[in-house]
Amino acid sequence: MDEKENKDLESIKEPEDQPEVSESVAEEGQAPVQDPEASVQEDSFIPQVHEGEAMALISEQDSEAEAESEGEAEAPQSGGGGNGNKVWQIVSLVLAVLLIAAVIIPLVSGKKVEAVATVNGEEITKDQLYDEMSVGGANEQALDKLITMKLIDQEAKKQNIVYPDTEIDKEIEKYVENFGSQENLEQALASSAMTMEDLRENIRMNELLTQLLEPQVKVTDEQIKQTFEDNKASFDTPEQVRTSVILVQTEDEAKEIIKELKDGKDFAELAKSKSLDEATKANGGDTDFFARGQVEEAVENAAFKLAKDEISSPVKTEAGYQVIKLTDRKEAHTATLEEKKEEIRKGLVSQQVGQLTGTWIEEIRSKADIKNTLTDKAEASTTDTNTAE
Repeated sequence: MDEKENKDLESIKEPEDQPEVSESVAEEGQAPVQDPEASVQEDSFIPQVHEGEAMALISEQDSEAEAESEGEAEAPQSGGGGNGNKVWQIVSLVLAVLLIAAVIIPLVSGKKVEAVATVNGEEITKDQLYDEMSVGGANEQALDKLITMKLIDQEAKKQNIVYPDTEIDKEIEKYVENFGSQENLEQALASSAMTMEDLRENIRMNELLTQLLEPQVKVTDEQIKQTFEDNKASFDTPEQVRTSVILVQTEDEAKEIIKELKDGKDFAELAKSKSLDEATKANGGDTDFFARGQVEEAVENAAFKLAKDEISSPVKTEAGYQVIKLTDRKEAHTATLEEKKEEIRKGLVSQQVGQLTGTWIEEIRSKADIKNTLTDKAEASTTDTNTAE
């Protein structure tokens, strides 16, 4: 390699570190009531974040690096001749590798990375921040969540409070039962920009908070009884049926399905191969249990008239024609206080814990030694600006 090539290659600059992340601190909210009967929501006691901002951060870095590389690459290109072309190819390759490394290496490197915050001496790394931002949200908001989680973990450790994975598994099973299937639960989580791991972590954090704050909570038998009386109808279970359905476009197609079933064809297999109902076909047409008022009126009227294992005639619906098979039935049940006492107690405890959480977190934060590089740099920048003015 001649002297010119050496000079050209030496002019290549190393990519700069990840750009500073934006600075918007989210307020701390309330702890969600740990209730498997409730729908999965993104909101919780911990601020949530948005994926778009994390991607924008990476895009911004790419743009800056590309602009810098274009300016630095002009010198080799202007040299001309065979040596110039060769140098340009080498420079282009090196720059491409460096640009990729600038974005990817901080995310996947196994070596120790710079801490973006410390909480009572325990580090929160850039990798952890990037992972949290990838779930969705702003940088300071994501870091604030990680700090809060670290504080809760530290307080739980002081009091020897743990919540094992086996218990989290039991709670997940309740969610799956509530949503009808694992697939339905995952779809609900996805619609809230959450993953199963996010749900597991929320369950763990909520349980730790409950155990930490429950000593400050008092729930009396009278409160439990009053709650039961005030909400008695909601504790009762109405008559429910469970069905399997096959949805087709025309009445003639529905009649052909019924004929095949009478000839011995398996309902679940026909549902998987011929049903147009994307919500149920993968499960062989299973709808899970439903009560009156939860499905289309025509389907409800037909389903509740069937005996177990009986198949309906074609049922005209808004989406086409359904063939319905009744697979199970639950009679209406009137709940008793004794049956619901523990469920109500847990609900009232969770409610009070949620009310205490914000103040409690503020208190432990005020006593903690927290170093946050994002806010520290923001404050330093503001101070410098005011001094200059």
